Amino acid sequence: MMKEKIKGVNLGAWLVLEKWMTPRLFDRTPSDDEYCLAHDMDPAPYEEKIKTHRATFITEGDFVKIAAAGFNVVRIPVPYFIFGDRKPFIGCLDELDRAFNWARAYGLEVLIDLHTAPCSQNAFDNGGISGVCKWAQHPEEVEFVLDVLSRLAERYKADDALFGIEVLNEPLTPEMWDIIDPQDQYEPRDKELAEGSAPVSFAFLYDFYQEAYDRLREILPSDKTIVFHDGFDLLKWEGFFKEREFDNVMLDTHHYLVFNGEPDQENLKNYQVHLSRIGEQIKEISNYVPVVAGEWCLFNQHIAKNKPNMTDDEVTDFYNELWQASVDAWNKGDGYFYWTYKLLIDTVNTPNKIGKDAWDVSRAIARGWAKV
Repeated sequence: MMKEKIKGVNLGAWLVLEKWMTPRLFDRTPSDDEYCLAHDMDPAPYEEKIKTHRATFITEGDFVKIAAAGFNVVRIPVPYFIFGDRKPFIGCLDELDRAFNWARAYGLEVLIDLHTAPCSQNAFDNGGISGVCKWAQHPEEVEFVLDVLSRLAERYKADDALFGIEVLNEPLTPEMWDIIDPQDQYEPRDKELAEGSAPVSFAFLYDFYQEAYDRLREILPSDKTIVFHDGFDLLKWEGFFKEREFDNVMLDTHHYLVFNGEPDQENLKNYQVHLSRIGEQIKEISNYVPVVAGEWCLFNQHIAKNKPNMTDDEVTDFYNELWQASVDAWNKGDGYFYWTYKLLIDTVNTPNKIGKDAWDVSRAIARGWAKV
């Protein structure tokens, strides 16, 4: 495990697609997620579109810029079909191999993040298929995911650039399911396929994480970290880690100011108080397991509502203070990964999307809003 704090960035929308991040890929299709895009398009144009996107969206030059900005780890979301064994989807091992080559060349480490699962673990578009959450109900698909993790571990276990493997991104547990109602936010296109969708229980998640750990630790050297997402509840994990034996593991927690569900979070002071509270939780939990903020960003309701009335200097000052308050909170644990490194320009410079460029840390750095 690295001794310095993690100053990381996510390579979102590269190997796992989200329509809001790369809308041009979905042009002239009825698709709202990666699953539908693959099934809506004919195989040849679909493959050409995907391979062109992967070849151009993230390149060696981006790794140069990431390292130069001061980041030390990249978190790379990958799909369950990374090995190319789930048609009609296109595998992406070649791209991940290149990312490891670039990371080694520029002094970066890589956290492989298994971001999707068959039938989805969260019903979000970032889980691969909107409005469907049935992965945990299918033992054969749970085993498939465990096998994918094992194969990834075998492939990269000896690579000096491997920081570790995150076993599953954002499994949606019952309390958060009730709060956000994912099938309302992400209306499933295939009602029959979505029927029976349900949250992932913590009992299931504890067992799955234990099994994933047991398999990965047999393969990975002790200096490679195994990362677990908290299922959107930091306070559910004390017993899990205190009652079991683990070597070099980390708990990942995601916090977006725009989605925190607190209506008073509309000015800097309130954001700072909110972040300080999260930081204290992270500090407490770090007594029994290292904690990293695996996803967060500067985007917030205050800027979204007031940016037209703020000067450029006022916006920069606000973001600078918000950046520092956020990083201070995450550094109560082991650090952070910003979401995300880049967005396509048409994602951010469109009507009614004021402030969306704060999701793009490369743009935030260029504007002076963020300093790693």
